[in-house]
Amino acid sequence: MDRKEKARSVDDISKKFETAKALIFADYKGLKVSEITNLRMKLSKAGSGIKVVKNRLVKKALKNKSIEGLDHIFSGPTAMAYSDSDPAAVAKILIEFAKECEALKVKGGYMNGRPLDINTIHLLATLPSKEVLLSRLLASMNAPATNLAGVLLAVPRALVTVLNAIKEKKASQ
Repeated sequence: MDRKEKARSVDDISKKFETAKALIFADYKGLKVSEITNLRMKLSKAGSGIKVVKNRLVKKALKNKSIEGLDHIFSGPTAMAYSDSDPAAVAKILIEFAKECEALKVKGGYMNGRPLDINTIHLLATLPSKEVLLSRLLASMNAPATNLAGVLLAVPRALVTVLNAIKEKKASQ
């Protein structure tokens, strides 16, 4: 890799730190080619991706961006998983894959200008998807109107029930 390629790679990594919703770093040592291909496919279905990175180049990108707190992550083979849309999706996929394949070890991450530790990544992986959260929000916003409509409809319904009972009583007499 010559200087131009290294500079281009550092620029690409720096851009990922700007554009990605979440970056998660993992040790992929011991993964088979078929396993990493399977992981790539799962990530691409979720609109995410994974890239093997050189630790020196990532450290240089971190220095260029003045990002601190991640240097301890970059030792040994490192893969950078990223998501440009749903930060929870990449965390879920990596955590699930790490459970299936013990060779993959999540090291840490970066999201919203802050480093992520492993516990935070596990917490992020337990969050429901964006669509589920939006549907829950809409349901909670819709609940007062639905309840009010139910209460307002209960009064005429009760009146009709009482009138029907009176009609049946008079018909039986």
